[in-house]
Amino acid sequence: MNLGLSLLLLAALIVAAAFFSISEIALAASRRLRLKQMADDGDLRAEKVLRVQEQPGHYFTVVQIAVNALAILGGIVGEGMLSGYATDLFARWMPAATAATLGFLASFLLITSTFIILTDLIPKQVGMAEPERFAVRVIEIMRFLMKVFKPFVWFYSRLSEVLIRLLGLPYQRDDRVTSDDILALAEAGARSGALAWGEQQVIENVFELDTRTVPSAMTQRDRIAWFHLDEQEDIIRARIAAEPYATYPVCKGDLDHVIGYVDARVLFQRLLNSQSISLQNQSLIQKVLVIPDRLTLAEVLAQFRQAGEDFAVIVNEYSLVVGVVTLNDVMSTVMGDLVSPWDEEQIIRRDENSWLIDGAAPIQDVCRMLEIDDILVEDDYETLAGFLMTMLRRIPRRTDTVSWGGYTFEVLDVDTYRVDQVLASRIASEQAAKPGV
Repeated sequence: MNLGLSLLLLAALIVAAAFFSISEIALAASRRLRLKQMADDGDLRAEKVLRVQEQPGHYFTVVQIAVNALAILGGIVGEGMLSGYATDLFARWMPAATAATLGFLASFLLITSTFIILTDLIPKQVGMAEPERFAVRVIEIMRFLMKVFKPFVWFYSRLSEVLIRLLGLPYQRDDRVTSDDILALAEAGARSGALAWGEQQVIENVFELDTRTVPSAMTQRDRIAWFHLDEQEDIIRARIAAEPYATYPVCKGDLDHVIGYVDARVLFQRLLNSQSISLQNQSLIQKVLVIPDRLTLAEVLAQFRQAGEDFAVIVNEYSLVVGVVTLNDVMSTVMGDLVSPWDEEQIIRRDENSWLIDGAAPIQDVCRMLEIDDILVEDDYETLAGFLMTMLRRIPRRTDTVSWGGYTFEVLDVDTYRVDQVLASRIASEQAAKPGV
């Protein structure tokens, strides 16, 4: 075979090997969600790729048969084409035997490098960039080749299945999509610019509903505005003006004896119509939803949906009221400032290395803002104040400090026993090696 035909045959082998290489990586890297979207848009080829992905064994068997056969043929053709020229070149400076050996090695290295670059590295990098695009383009040819090489495919597939089972190796891909997969995709989308960081944060917050308990979103007991059952009308009007809320618990005696709640809109309507707003009128008081303080926010949403309510009173294991929560509070956890822009920020950045934080700030929000991955005994507390109590093993006092996760948390203000403000300051990495109090 002359040099021209050898070069032409070698080029054909390289193109064929590159085709099978890109076919392999395209099927393996194609995202099922993307393929389903393409299929829903009317691309029948995407549906065929999905079916092959469910049982990819025969597909990859064809690829491996072809790739290995083409590589061997390429080596034979290339070595026969180049070895003689390389040997003649080296023979000018060294003995014939040595020149023959070096000529063979030179041709082998050149052909091997050519196949590695042109049939493996480049096709796979291109295929990884747009796997779905190439997968739908090669699927028809590959399905045809699967039929042509069916006897060989059957033999090698059965043999490989037997070996896989004997070795106890996984055979089928697990295509279940977990919350971690979705969060990873959302973060990748935000980094690439396909998603805004705010949108990515909303997606992350949605999945946190299953891990956050209701105290992280509730209005705490000492901030609840409520009415006595026998409250005077002028006091009711004054309290509504001073503490404007949508809903007020109604209690008999004290806050731990809630008998219902009253809707501020109903009171406003009666005031506009010059009607009495006395709570002795039982028709004004609605039955209140009472929930335990260990529910997650996802369970709270389920309770709201089941009861048809958007307000609930939260009690602890001793049946004492610890707070109230509304649908708006839960949605604020998901949407942040988009739902409650009038709420005071609980975490305020002072400068590059320090933050002012409300003691009632949820610990998950604090860790996210400060980029702390390690949370100490997370299940024991919900807020930054709870974290400080856990670390100090007592009620925090002004000037108390706790070091954790590369930060120093200093208590700035305490109202009775409530931690109002905490200063979080970044510390040097060598100082943050161990937590301390």
